[in-house]
Amino acid sequence: MTDPETFVETVSEENQTALSRLGSSKSLYADTGGEIDTEPVLEATANAEYAAWQTFSGWADDETADEVRAAFEATADEEQSHYEIVTDKLGDDEYDPSDVPTLHEYLRDQKDTVERVGGFVGRILASKRSKDQVVGYFVGDADPQTASLFREFGDDLDDQLERATDLLETVCRSDDDWERAEQAATGAIQAAYDEYVETLEGLGANPKPVC
Repeated sequence: MTDPETFVETVSEENQTALSRLGSSKSLYADTGGEIDTEPVLEATANAEYAAWQTFSGWADDETADEVRAAFEATADEEQSHYEIVTDKLGDDEYDPSDVPTLHEYLRDQKDTVERVGGFVGRILASKRSKDQVVGYFVGDADPQTASLFREFGDDLDDQLERATDLLETVCRSDDDWERAEQAATGAIQAAYDEYVETLEGLGANPKPVC
């Protein structure tokens, strides 16, 4: 058996390289298809928020456990709000999100509650890194108001992590449950990382940091 704090520490340590690279400036370069400018950054963020909204909304619709369903519903509502805020920043009420990110394709393939909760944790750990890069972009662009807005998104991720770790204690009742949740968390992070690598290589960039 384990506990939520140890779970998060273990997942973070075992995926240290992937998470570190997802938190690098190259991550934003990949997310924007090599166009690090305000509109592409906002569009990439809108795509991620929309995908998250749809993922958690779908999970809530078919979850039978009240506490888990409520957590997924709350997260879906937050992500919908984020998406609407970003599209308002874009000034495009008709914005059409792009293809589903690999991370969310992975999450939507999870049908078991334990694995969904584990994947939920992994998604948060990966997303916190990319949000930091978006904040950094707007700080560097001398747009403190938008940077502050995305810091608030990051605060919501902190709340989501607390929500997710509370769920771990609810749904993980055996060593096998904790192991399956951990595998799902790692799977979510690796799905995000694999797309990062594939995109950068397609852009002719080295996904590894230059020392």
